[in-house]
Amino acid sequence: MTVTRFAPSPTGFIHVGNLRTALMNYMIARKSGGSFILRLDDTDQERSKQEYADGIMEDLDWLGLHWDRVEKQSLRMDRYREAADQLRAAGRFYECFETPVELDLKRKKQLNMGRPPVYDRTSLHLTEAQKAAFRAEGRAGYWRFLLNQNRIEWPDGIIGDVSIDAASLSDPVLIRADGQVLYTFASSVDDIDMGVTFIVRGSDHVTNTATQIQIMQAMGGTPPSFAHHSLLTGAKGEELSKRLGVLALRDLRAAGVEPMALLSLMARLGSSKPVELAGSMEDLIAGFDVGSFGAAPTKFDAEDLWPLTRHHVQGLPFADVADRIAELGVPPEQAEAFWTVAKGNITTRADLAEWWALFRDGAEPLVDDEDRDFVAQALALLPPKPWTQATWGAWTETVKQATGRKGKGLFRPLRRALTGRDAGPEMADVMPLLQVVRGV
Repeated sequence: MTVTRFAPSPTGFIHVGNLRTALMNYMIARKSGGSFILRLDDTDQERSKQEYADGIMEDLDWLGLHWDRVEKQSLRMDRYREAADQLRAAGRFYECFETPVELDLKRKKQLNMGRPPVYDRTSLHLTEAQKAAFRAEGRAGYWRFLLNQNRIEWPDGIIGDVSIDAASLSDPVLIRADGQVLYTFASSVDDIDMGVTFIVRGSDHVTNTATQIQIMQAMGGTPPSFAHHSLLTGAKGEELSKRLGVLALRDLRAAGVEPMALLSLMARLGSSKPVELAGSMEDLIAGFDVGSFGAAPTKFDAEDLWPLTRHHVQGLPFADVADRIAELGVPPEQAEAFWTVAKGNITTRADLAEWWALFRDGAEPLVDDEDRDFVAQALALLPPKPWTQATWGAWTETVKQATGRKGKGLFRPLRRALTGRDAGPEMADVMPLLQVVRGV
């Protein structure tokens, strides 16, 4: 059975970059009839907040990405200590005492000599007496994983065959001096323990994957399959990472973006398949192929969400918007007719309020000076209520006979006077809904 996971850190709200990872893992699991785990990587107790964890689950639920179970790393600290002891016993964990300043000096020296800034493993050879001396100075030890310096290779589901020389990598720090278990370690332990079989994540994790493969193997586990998707850029190819905060899912939701519009875009963005609005999550899953994605940076433009949102909203059946329309105060006997008239002229569901306000309260008329007398004469000829779909045709014919106007010169000024707009729904459909016509 395929088991995937989405593992956000609850140190902030998730954004479109996170969503891409979550959605790919979700669809892979569902397409294979497998399991999708939501794992909160909350080992950073200072920055992890319950409000962010709640927000992540709320956002995923809004999108329909329903998990099979939730795991929290903060509840697994005993397991990480046990795994650390296992690696120590295997000779793959060693204690280090260099300060950040000392490490920085080492890196600069190596760079000045034209060498890659790889940790020199000085601490690997410390005697117990030397370690005790460091502790006596007040230094706390932190722990690195001892990499086997061979090539680490795997067939990546997106970027193809990957081969990384472990000798070009620093032995990763897995436990900090303050005892915090770092992502690289906790994630490796969890992925093995939870039976994760496939991981999709960003291409910025490729080096992490190389080291985690060795960590998993050192613990006797079988690494999952990996696929690394491209990173998002702005519409013009600019770096997007600094703007991701303004592309939080909760902000897009508040702006009126529809879940299916967002999912449809993110399920195809960067792939060889065209972006098109899906009718359902099942349709998205059926058309998903991780192998169709490319490795090149992928341009994301939030403006692309609006045509998809508009298409989705305008295609909704009345039953899906009936409650919102009722909340606006639309009389029940007019509710469905109101939806039929308004839906072709909105982008988000929130736009319905503006149209009902127009019908309920009347619009501020738009009248050009040269049309003022004509409009006044036409309004004087407006028949009494109730108005029906036939009213517009009958009224404009009467006005035509009285004024001699016809075509655009007849219809446009009257539309602008009644609705305050140059365009909109068919006026024959609008007339039965108009509660008020303001004077000129």
